[in-house]
Amino acid sequence: QVQLVESGGGLVQAGGSLRLSCVVSGGTFSSAAPGWFRQAPGKEREFVAAISISGGRYYADSVKGRFTISRDNAKNTVFLQMDSLKPEDTAVYYCAARTAAYDWFVPKMQNEYAHWGQGTQVTVSS
Repeated sequence: QVQLVESGGGLVQAGGSLRLSCVVSGGTFSSAAPGWFRQAPGKEREFVAAISISGGRYYADSVKGRFTISRDNAKNTVFLQMDSLKPEDTAVYYCAARTAAYDWFVPKMQNEYAHWGQGTQVTVSS
């Protein structure tokens, strides 16, 4: 059974940085395309970033230039480096993953993912 466990959330001031980690177990991580989503209070969950098997990246416009997604296949881990954080980045951040048939595939839609973590809270104070 595939399991995803996020960590690294917390409280940070605007302009600060956080690094989220997500360890994926129970599957073949090197064949997976993982991503990050977030859900702010009273809002729907939205796409943040995703990375393909070959390392191709895709970002939501709202985080482009501030967030960086990366992966470490040796550690079965996907990271989200978040810099220049803004109060509007406050949300629960979820890691998601799916097996990808093509190494260039970058899933961006929630229904493209098969496995989800429990989420980690990120709060940015002004």
